Amino acid sequence: MYLENTIVKPIKVADFIRIYEDNPSQKEIDRVVQVLRNGGLVIYPTDTVYGLGCDITKSKALEKIARLKGIKLQKANWSFICHDLSNLSDYVRQIDSTTFKILKRALPGPYTFILPGNNNLPKDFKKRKTVGIRVPDNAIAQRLVATLGNPIVSTSIRDDDDVLEYTTDPELIFEKWQHVVDVVIDGGYGDNMASTVIDLSGYEPEIVREGKGSLDIF
Repeated sequence: MYLENTIVKPIKVADFIRIYEDNPSQKEIDRVVQVLRNGGLVIYPTDTVYGLGCDITKSKALEKIARLKGIKLQKANWSFICHDLSNLSDYVRQIDSTTFKILKRALPGPYTFILPGNNNLPKDFKKRKTVGIRVPDNAIAQRLVATLGNPIVSTSIRDDDDVLEYTTDPELIFEKWQHVVDVVIDGGYGDNMASTVIDLSGYEPEIVREGKGSLDIF
């Protein structure tokens, strides 16, 4: 039976925003940052694979990403995407000079470093003993975080394909995620290899995952 007065709620579609890494438009960066500040979810390029992220201070956005990934927020091992090492002390306990030299040598770059967290972590991460820190060598990601003024919590965009672990084409990413997130940034083709993960929270560096970042640097 047809109901004339039935209101059909429109299906939300994410914004698909082209930003050039060699010269990111501040106008478009500001547009994405406003979405992050409003608690939105954003897919953006890094120096490795495309990431799904939100403002570290937005609890509802964090919970939404956890649901999308099928995990509990308390057990999520996500990275904090930082602009540089200047705000490291906001979330990490004091580190020794050797550890700092490693970070300085490797970042920005395709590495995630696991470091001991401190008491200043946002409320959703208070119980964490360690945090993963990323400073991607990608102008779009760096400009987003710098403009936002605090880190983006991020997780990789994986592919459902049995062969390809990560989707590299932003148009295909948009096709899949357009009704789930608020913004997909087209920053060109991404890589299909994730970051190298190094645990620096113990006495000796420990390789957790070998990815794009070369181990020769260590």
